Amino acid sequence: MINKLSTGRILSIDAFRGITILVMIFVNSVAGVQGIPSWMQHAHADEDRMTFVDVVFPAFLFIVGMSIPFAINSRLSKGDSFWQLQKHILWRTLGLLVLGVFMVNTGELNPAATGMSMAVWALLFYGSVILVWNVYIFEQPWISWCLKGAGAVILIVLAVIYRGGEDGTHYLTPQWWGILGLIGWAYLYACIIYQLFKGNHNAIFLMIAVCIGYYILCRQPFIQNSEWSLLAAQSGNAAHTAIVLCGMLLTLFYFDEDLGLTGSRLVSRVAGFCTVLLIAGAWLRPAYKLSKIQATPSWCLYCAAICVAVFSLLYFLIDVKHFNRWTSFFKPAGSNPLLTYILPDIVYFGMMALGLSLPAVLQQGVPGIIWCMCFAVAMLFVVKGLNKLHIRLQL
Repeated sequence: MINKLSTGRILSIDAFRGITILVMIFVNSVAGVQGIPSWMQHAHADEDRMTFVDVVFPAFLFIVGMSIPFAINSRLSKGDSFWQLQKHILWRTLGLLVLGVFMVNTGELNPAATGMSMAVWALLFYGSVILVWNVYIFEQPWISWCLKGAGAVILIVLAVIYRGGEDGTHYLTPQWWGILGLIGWAYLYACIIYQLFKGNHNAIFLMIAVCIGYYILCRQPFIQNSEWSLLAAQSGNAAHTAIVLCGMLLTLFYFDEDLGLTGSRLVSRVAGFCTVLLIAGAWLRPAYKLSKIQATPSWCLYCAAICVAVFSLLYFLIDVKHFNRWTSFFKPAGSNPLLTYILPDIVYFGMMALGLSLPAVLQQGVPGIIWCMCFAVAMLFVVKGLNKLHIRLQL
């Protein structure tokens, strides 16, 4: 193992992940509601501000970082070799990139050129995702491999027949990587950094600064207007990786037994980390305004500081004071984030295929907001039901 981490399931991490997924479903749904206040919408790229909506994606990145040390150490403790571990990391990254590209292109599908409606194509895509990444419990492994193989074939066929754009000449391409794809790149880079520096907390802190510095360097005119412009395209991934590394560092502060941070030492270290993030974000803000769209350093650092504070509160309530019975509600979403993330899209395209739509009253104002809240909660119950049917996705 790289670090000597606390054993057992950390309820506060699962709760943080589940709450983030719940809020993510809500903000994705409410984005289609008319007449909602600006603080419930993403800030525009040219604004120097952020709303709570702009913190949801970085919160998920942060949780990915918190989970990486546990995941890597768990696989090593089970006997994975170095190359087996790298294969797992690359496979997981590839899965996130593939899912991201498919989801980004779905909205641009040209039904006439593709030969099927957007709804049918999307439902086949999500069905194949479940086939490929479901955790099967068959006693005969060949059944699982047949189902996974069928899903992979469907994915390939869907990619080949896809045509997008108004003229139907666009193929399935990474116009951008989508939310899942961006998570995939940040996950890959963070895993490399964690292994390269053997989980050393000082080195990881330094790499957070390096990632921010890389973003700043890439935004300089002499880089963007030169033969190094391809490197500049990775600036956003570097910023996202910084958030993942912040989550990773917080995990080491709380759960690395070799560090031995407890009591006042732990509080002062975490508080100091949060303060440094806030100060650095404020210092960089005049030059790099708050912007989720541009993944600016100030946005990254502020969001990471918020995540440090939120998780610390959850940890105190759940793992210290043992006020944790309520966390069972978030357990299905926390342990099945991919399934919970794609489920609202499955419902949306299912309704589209059936020619159903929401009443106009649920698409605007307060009634729309209330509906989106109820929908988000309902998705968590549906995931719990799907888990009982042995539908559980794992990359």
